[in-house]
Amino acid sequence: MAARIERVEAIPVSVARDREAARGTAGSPTELGARAGKYQWSKTVATVYSDRLETTLVKVTLDNGLIGWGESQAPVAPRVSAVIIEDILAGVLTGEAFDGSRQRVEELWDRMYQTMRVRGQTGGFMLDAISGIDLALWDLAGKLAGLPVCQLIAGDRAASRVPAYLSGLAGDDRVAFAKQHFDAGFRVYKIFFDAGHDALLQLLDDLRAALGPEARLAVDALWRLYWPADRDFIDQLAKRKLEWLEAPFMPDLDHPPLPLPLALGESYRTLRELQPLLAVTSILQPDLGRSGITETLRWAELGKPIIPHVSIAMGPQIAAALHVCAALPNAPLCEYNPTVFTFANQHLRQPLVMSGAEYLMPEGPGLGIDVTFA
Repeated sequence: MAARIERVEAIPVSVARDREAARGTAGSPTELGARAGKYQWSKTVATVYSDRLETTLVKVTLDNGLIGWGESQAPVAPRVSAVIIEDILAGVLTGEAFDGSRQRVEELWDRMYQTMRVRGQTGGFMLDAISGIDLALWDLAGKLAGLPVCQLIAGDRAASRVPAYLSGLAGDDRVAFAKQHFDAGFRVYKIFFDAGHDALLQLLDDLRAALGPEARLAVDALWRLYWPADRDFIDQLAKRKLEWLEAPFMPDLDHPPLPLPLALGESYRTLRELQPLLAVTSILQPDLGRSGITETLRWAELGKPIIPHVSIAMGPQIAAALHVCAALPNAPLCEYNPTVFTFANQHLRQPLVMSGAEYLMPEGPGLGIDVTFA
């Protein structure tokens, strides 16, 4: 007999962190200004960042006592997605039957999406809130079946390890930071475009010289490029045989075909949003705290490489990204940020594990994690 959803809860998270120590890595790519308040303008990117680590945890409880954990991506204003969850989405889910099938998870995703669709709320914080609940429902689905989520999706084909790439280079000596991780087994590196054109090109050349031909380099442009003004610079990046160029232009602009692989995803929640750019996009980077597992599986059906985006995240979001990678044959890599990974593990009963440059898949049912954040 199917269980029923008894409670849906949201927990906004906002905790202090050492931004300077994390600068140059995922979620903390640039130096901030000095305006009052925790949300400050980046000195490089036309956006605000928080001087704290912020996200929204989601807890869904069934009437049989099982608890599922999820997470809405919320690098700023986690209370917004929390209010959407508690004021809108909890009411449409509480009391609903839940048998743990993929079909039922998809039905509930569609039900949540319909709540505000006619009012134009089909992206942004609304989808972040839906995605947090979606992760918790998949966690429950696995627990009801007694299987890890990756095995629910892929059966015995699910992998036990997920290769990682290093996201960002921290510290004053970035080449030394890269070399340290090269010695640990990393071969793919993403560098943030947080300075000038010449500085980035020089850093790429220095990394090539230090790491040798085995190293594979990618660049996250942080939405700082313009077309056609930066065409020559993009050509220079292409000459350096990058694995991908990520987020080159503001997400609401048209993206022309580029002479190197284009990677997009973190700024978009659904295939509907991403549809106009699919023809020029080589690599899809869904953020599991924004697209959930359900929508990410729809992205994967296109057959393009899937490399999940993981920046500011706690255990549920990281674990969800790993299960997607372990389940999908077209998901070769997952993002890895040492600072974010360490913080997430501080709030898990059983920490996630890295072995060299690979994540080890959590072995328990569902997402395989138990959140201890109070």
